[in-house]
Amino acid sequence: MYIFVCEDSIDGIFTGIYDAWASRYGHKNISLASRWPENYALFCEYLTVETDSEKSGKVSRTLRQRLGEEIYIELCQAALAEEEQGRAARNRERMDKADAIYKTVALALSLKDSSKVLGYLGEPYVNRVFQLSRSMGNEAHHLLGFLRFQELGNGVLFARIHPKNHVLPLLGDHFSDRLPNEDFMIYDAGRGQAVLHRKGKGYFLTDTQGLDEGQLSRFSPQEAEYQKLWRCFFESIAIEGRVNPALQMQNIPKRFRQDIVEFQPDSP
Repeated sequence: MYIFVCEDSIDGIFTGIYDAWASRYGHKNISLASRWPENYALFCEYLTVETDSEKSGKVSRTLRQRLGEEIYIELCQAALAEEEQGRAARNRERMDKADAIYKTVALALSLKDSSKVLGYLGEPYVNRVFQLSRSMGNEAHHLLGFLRFQELGNGVLFARIHPKNHVLPLLGDHFSDRLPNEDFMIYDAGRGQAVLHRKGKGYFLTDTQGLDEGQLSRFSPQEAEYQKLWRCFFESIAIEGRVNPALQMQNIPKRFRQDIVEFQPDSP
């Protein structure tokens, strides 16, 4: 068995698919992994995949042409989804997402109608891709609905998030279209990455090493006043007899609340 170990990213996984396909070892003899294993398997040869944007681009074009845009987006969302960690994930012996995507692509390209591949949910790898994409899509959809921008003292619109999945590329696409004439930053504090967008230009992803956290809490005078007014409004419209914690928890889970103004009474 040949195991291609690639970077945990869309470009990394797509490059792994390209290298695995080009190796001609046969799909049954190949697996992809998005991280190096803690324990190596016997009788397996591990091959390092160097991320290559040109190879990744070729795979992307092929998937778009042969599978269609909808399936391509599903595969990208699965690639961005966060793998489960810890004992629970190991006990379930979950298939690596890179391998699930590779096997799903191989199946799709063997079908007469490749766009129907996600209908084959009886195949464990297709089911895995479907579950990963759904988890990623649900979280991104949730954040698109209530992500809050705050105006910093320098005029930049800033939002801090702590998502489970790597949703920044999806958020960057969405808000670049919605706010093309604004300077904004969406900061994934858990991963130490951010989307940066300049007025009238596109966005880009960057790591935030050396970021001045103090500057991110220096709001403009107008922003600080609006936050006070909003918290006052939020508290005043509540009807004590109709408080429904279960419904509130369903709509806004606790893990999102650290980034929402009305749940931060100590903020300015």
